[in-house]
Amino acid sequence: MTSFSDLNLNPKVLKAVTEAGYETPTPIQAGAVPHALEGRDVLGIAQTGTGKTASFTLPMITALARGRARARMPRSLVLCPTRELAAQVAENFDTYAKYVKLTKALLIGGVSFKEQDALIDKGVDVLIATPGRLLDHFERGKLILTDVKVMVVDEADRMLDMGFIPDIERIFGLVPFTRQTMFYSATMAPEIERITNTFLSNPARIEVARQSSTSDTIEQRLLQFKPTRRDTSAKDKRQMLRSAIEGEGERCTNAIIFCNRKVDVDIVAKSLKKHGLNAEPIHGDLDQSHRMRTLDGFRDGSIRFLVASDVAARGLDIPNVSHVFNYDVPSHAEDYVHRIGRTGRAGRSGVAITIAVPSDDKYLGAIESLIEAAIPRADLPWTPGGAAAERGDAGAEDKTEERGGSRSRSRGTRRRGGRDRDAESGAADSPAKAQDAPVDTAPDEPPRERGGRGRPTRERGGRDRDRGDRGRVVGMGDHLPDFIALSFDERRGRPAAQPTADAQDAPSDAADTADQDAPAAAVETVETQAKAEAPKPKRTRRRKKVETEAVQDPAPEAQPAPEASAAPEPTDTDA
Repeated sequence: MTSFSDLNLNPKVLKAVTEAGYETPTPIQAGAVPHALEGRDVLGIAQTGTGKTASFTLPMITALARGRARARMPRSLVLCPTRELAAQVAENFDTYAKYVKLTKALLIGGVSFKEQDALIDKGVDVLIATPGRLLDHFERGKLILTDVKVMVVDEADRMLDMGFIPDIERIFGLVPFTRQTMFYSATMAPEIERITNTFLSNPARIEVARQSSTSDTIEQRLLQFKPTRRDTSAKDKRQMLRSAIEGEGERCTNAIIFCNRKVDVDIVAKSLKKHGLNAEPIHGDLDQSHRMRTLDGFRDGSIRFLVASDVAARGLDIPNVSHVFNYDVPSHAEDYVHRIGRTGRAGRSGVAITIAVPSDDKYLGAIESLIEAAIPRADLPWTPGGAAAERGDAGAEDKTEERGGSRSRSRGTRRRGGRDRDAESGAADSPAKAQDAPVDTAPDEPPRERGGRGRPTRERGGRDRDRGDRGRVVGMGDHLPDFIALSFDERRGRPAAQPTADAQDAPSDAADTADQDAPAAAVETVETQAKAEAPKPKRTRRRKKVETEAVQDPAPEAQPAPEASAAPEPTDTDA
């Protein structure tokens, strides 16, 4: 059996590997390290969790042990698709190069440019970066890539499939043509492999396991169910997830729960916390410091469930993950291999449970075609539409009916109450008052049609007038009361009609209400006195127009004024 001492590594590197607890290299390490030490290009394909990171860090440290980096000119470059994976590669370099005087710099987003610039200015042997931040430093004139001797692209298929192809091509154009290039990935689709052939020169292809295969130490299960209702499918899916977690019991010490969308990551994490489960979300929209704190909490056990998007599916090395739950079936079949590869690492056993609905059938077919195996179907820990769900739905319907019934009863009570109040008020009024009360229609007018909800239009109009005269203006008919005619005549500037029996006994301040039977001299005297005492208001064009309209539309039942009496001038009340 091959050991690390047979790989011709630097003695200081071997010492660090031994202290880390590794004695026997994995198949990908045993196959790739000798070719890498020879300076050949390497294309390594192996399932996740088999030690691909060490297969390129160990020969790189051995090759860089001799020599020294110059300012702003790194000697090696490692490209990673995500910040978390780049940080993990940096930790591996710290572990294996602690006895070798090599410097490194980590260039990722979410970190200050100033600190990264200070490291680059001193000169670094190993530069670990994401493509975007690397190009940002280059465009600012802080990097010179002409001295790169070894270049590694980790998770190559993901790098080329996530839209990084233009950035990768540009970076390869900035490094020397005589560099050594290594590509590593768990999956390598044929179209992606054709692209990598343009960047590699006569590579040594190391494929230690069948491409896109899953580890035998992972127990896979599939929970297929059909939601009872479309509007409750998301709720049923979250209930199925919680039931699956409860069904595992103490076996589930911690777990990563994968979702396809960032918004679902937040919703699922919030739902789990609401039901008493210790869960935290992690996705690309979170701040980098928050993401690192969440990962650290999951590693040290303070966080039990990590709800993640695919940003955490690639390359993260968390060795003690007992379970992986696919809340959503991945739309890309390769992502399934990477997701479930977070458990069952380094020879440990693990469980991968996938929740699927009927719309996921096409994705399941692609996954089973890729791994060339059928995912075992398992019994559902919770049945949608079961007894509990039926009780909940029935209770909801009862509540809805109760609310609807109360609304209809209250509505009917208001209608009946309104009619009763109208009837009571009508009965309480005197016959004379009922005779003088205005009505909606003239005597010779046919009855109006009934309004909405089976009530006469008259009731609706009356109710609107009670609310503040917002209803329709209704005609007075032929029974206009005297006091209303008086107020109209005062507004129009003409003497009132229909004098009352007590008009002669009224005080002098009411003399302007006298009718045509009063002596003309008395009327003129009162009008002259009122005109002298009242200040003459400022006339406006609008008032003239109103007065003109008033003259053209005399008040009902008003008699023409005698020639001797003149219309009084408008008072302050008119303004």
